[in-house]
Amino acid sequence: MAEFLFHSYKRKFQLLILFFSLSLTITTVVTWRESSSSVCLVHTKPSSPLVSFLERVQETAFDTLGNTNFDAKTYVDLALKFDLSATEKAFDKLARSANGSVSVNDFNNFIETYFDGAGDDLEYSIPGDFVPEPPGFLPKVKHPEVRAWALKVHSLWKNLSRKESTRVKTQPHLHTLLPLPASFIIPGSRFREVYYWDSYWVIRGLLVSKMYKTAAAIVTNLIAFIEEYGFVLNGARAYYTNRSQPPLLSAMIYEIYKSTGDVKLVKRALPALRREYEFWNSEIHRVTIRDTQGCSHTLNHYYAMWNKPRPESSTTDKASASKLLNASEKQHFYHELASTAESGWDFSTRWMRDPSEFTTLATTSIIPVDLNAFILGMELNIAFFAKVTGDKSTAERFLELSEFRKKAMNSVFWNEDMKQWLDYWLSNPSCEGDHVWVAQHQNKNIFASNFVPLWMDPFHSDTSLVRKVVKSLKTCGLLRAHGIATSLTESGQQWDFPNGWAPLQHMLVEGLVKSGLKEARSLAEEIAVRWITTNYISFKKTGVMHEKFDVGHCGEFGGGGEYVPQTGFGWSNGVVLAFLEEFGWPQDRNIDC
Repeated sequence: MAEFLFHSYKRKFQLLILFFSLSLTITTVVTWRESSSSVCLVHTKPSSPLVSFLERVQETAFDTLGNTNFDAKTYVDLALKFDLSATEKAFDKLARSANGSVSVNDFNNFIETYFDGAGDDLEYSIPGDFVPEPPGFLPKVKHPEVRAWALKVHSLWKNLSRKESTRVKTQPHLHTLLPLPASFIIPGSRFREVYYWDSYWVIRGLLVSKMYKTAAAIVTNLIAFIEEYGFVLNGARAYYTNRSQPPLLSAMIYEIYKSTGDVKLVKRALPALRREYEFWNSEIHRVTIRDTQGCSHTLNHYYAMWNKPRPESSTTDKASASKLLNASEKQHFYHELASTAESGWDFSTRWMRDPSEFTTLATTSIIPVDLNAFILGMELNIAFFAKVTGDKSTAERFLELSEFRKKAMNSVFWNEDMKQWLDYWLSNPSCEGDHVWVAQHQNKNIFASNFVPLWMDPFHSDTSLVRKVVKSLKTCGLLRAHGIATSLTESGQQWDFPNGWAPLQHMLVEGLVKSGLKEARSLAEEIAVRWITTNYISFKKTGVMHEKFDVGHCGEFGGGGEYVPQTGFGWSNGVVLAFLEEFGWPQDRNIDC
C-alpha cells in the first residue's frame, strides 16, 4: 500500500510540474477525475468571488421567478453598483421561503437597487470606418432587391458595434465583463460581449464591408487575451476564463493581411499565436495515437479547465446533472459540459455516447476532425507569417509540424469507404501513453464537421481527394433544400438536424471553391444560393438576421438547445456578405422559395 501511495504521489507531482512548466499564465487548482480505467488530473481555474455570488443570485432568481422566459446568463452579466461585500450582505438579508425563493417584489427591488442591467456596462460605438455604401461593395450583385438587402446587412455592423464603459476599466471588480483595449462587434442578443470563433466570420463580413480598422481592433482584443491568460477566451467574461473556443485567430489575421498587407499586425500577432499554439498543444489538449503500422501521431481534443456547473448556465447544468448518482459523476459531467462548450458545438449528439441521454457527453474522449483542421491551419498560418517577417527557422518548423498533422489526420480520421474524415473515439481515455488506433472507433455518423478538413490547403489542393469528397457530400444526406444540415439526427439539440449554421456553410463552400475544380465550385455555388435565399426570406419576414436556420424550410430560423433563438447576428451577416462577394447575384436570378 505504501509503495502504491508513493508512486501515486510521485506521478501526481510529475504531472503538476509538467503543467506549470508550460508558458501559460493560468492559475490552477487541481482536482481528480476517476474512471473505471484511469485516474486523470482535471486542471480547473478557480472562480472569482463575484462570479460565485452572481451564481447565487441566478439560483434565487430561478427559484423566485420560475423557468418561463428565464435566461441564466442575464444574472452573471449584471454589474454591481456597490462593492461586493455590501451587495452580498443585502442579498443575505432577503427573507426566504423554505425552497429558497424570495418574494418577487423583494427580489426585483434588490436587483434594481444593487445592479446595473445586463449589458449596461457596454455602449454603442459607431465604427469610424463605417460608411453606408463602401466603394467597390459587392460589384457582382446585380439584382436590385438583393443589393438593397445586402446594404441593410452591412448596416447591421453599426447595431452590433460596442465599446466598454469607462467603469469596466476603472472598477473591474464590479463587472464580469473583462477590460479590453479596443471596440468590437458582438454576435447579438444575449451574446453581448466579444466571442472567439464568431469573430472569424464577423471579420470576413467586415472585410467585404471594407471595415479594415474594425476588423483589426477585434484581433487586437483577442491578442490581449493571450497576453493576459495564455490563450483566447471563449468570450470576454470572467466566467469564460476556464476554456477557449475553436482556434481561428491566425485565420482572422491571415484574412486581414490578405486584404491590407498589414505587416505590423502580423509582427505584433506572431508571438501571441505561438503562445496560443503552445496552449493547444499542452498536455491537457494533446493525445497520441499509434496507427496500425506502429507510427505515433499527435492530435488534439477539447478540454476545459472546469468541473463545476457553467456559471452562465448554472441552474440548467444542475438540473441536467440531477439524475447522476454522486458528486464524482456530476463533476465529470460538468467537465464534459464545459469541454463541449469549448468546441462551439454546444450541444450535439456528436459528443454523446448515447444520443438519447444528455448526461453521456464525452467530448474529452473524442479527437475531433474540425479542431485538428483548425490547428493545421494555425500551423500553416504561423509558417506564412514567420516567412513574411523573415523568420526562416520558425517558418520551416511550422511547415514541418503541418506535414506531421496532415499525415496524422489522414491516418486517424480518413475513411476511404465513406470518403469523409471521421471523429475518433478514445475507448480508454487514459491520461498518459499512446492510444492504439482501431477502425471501429471512428464515429461513422454523418456530421457537417466530417467535411471541414476540405477548408485547409493540403486537402483542397488534392484534386483526386476533392472529387471523392464532392461525391460524398452530395450523397450523404446533409445537403438540404436550404443549406447543409449539421447532422442527420433530430435530437432537439441545436447543433443537430434540422439546424444549419453559417460557419459550417462557409467552411465547406470555401473549401470547394479553393479546390479550383469546376464541379466543386458548382456545388459550392448551389449551397451558397440556397443559404442566401433562406437568410433573405427570413429577413423579409422578421426584419432581423438569425443565429441559425432550419435547412428544411425556406426562411425559417432554427431552434432547439438551452436558450431561445437569437438575432443580430454576427456570423450570419458575415457569411451572407462573403457569399455575395464570391458568387454575386445576377439580375435575372430569382430570390424566393
